[in-house]
Amino acid sequence: MNPLHSWDLTPKQAVQLQKRLRSRIHTDLPLVNAVRIAGVDVGYSRSLGLSVATVTVLSFPSLELVESAVATTPTPFPYVPGLLSFRELPPILEALDRLSTPPEMILVDGHGRAHPRRFGIACHLGLWLGLPTIGVGKSRLCGEYEEPGVTKGSASPLRDGSETLGVVLRTRTRVRPVFVSVGYGLPLEACVNWTLAVTPRYRIPEPIRQAHNLAARWTGNRRRSPV
Repeated sequence: MNPLHSWDLTPKQAVQLQKRLRSRIHTDLPLVNAVRIAGVDVGYSRSLGLSVATVTVLSFPSLELVESAVATTPTPFPYVPGLLSFRELPPILEALDRLSTPPEMILVDGHGRAHPRRFGIACHLGLWLGLPTIGVGKSRLCGEYEEPGVTKGSASPLRDGSETLGVVLRTRTRVRPVFVSVGYGLPLEACVNWTLAVTPRYRIPEPIRQAHNLAARWTGNRRRSPV
């Protein structure tokens, strides 16, 4: 199924596609009681030239793992800042196709609206699937902000001029914040609330953290687990 576009694009074409698709992002999907929440991540095996996409589905509110899937594919797109989705979404979509039951919401290790063209990987994935998605970036891609308070739950807006791109959110006391932004389907306030709800202990939301650890095991890359 290819509802949006071909993946056979040059970087220039990919930029133009982002600009066209960003107007299709909306935040009014009904989501009241999500019980299957997924996290996605992509690792790389440089020796084999493969991307390893992982998805972990957790139950809510227990946050127990109920299902996971892995897809290994040739890396489909070069590394170009701002075009992460064209590199990572094809293997992520393959991993999602291997689930027995689709999730009701997906947290993405990357940005949504907090993107130079307001169409990061979380927007792209949510629009492709028609599912609520939340972008949770570990570092700032664009925008300016003031440091939030040091306690868990403290937040400050991420802005570009008068435009609010997302929220800089402290998910663990006295630990670096994360950058939460709208992906698809949910308003920003809901994205922040859900992110906190699935981040009980570590810095990174539990669905993403477990997907990251699974990717590290498959690639043999013993990256430090995000905290």
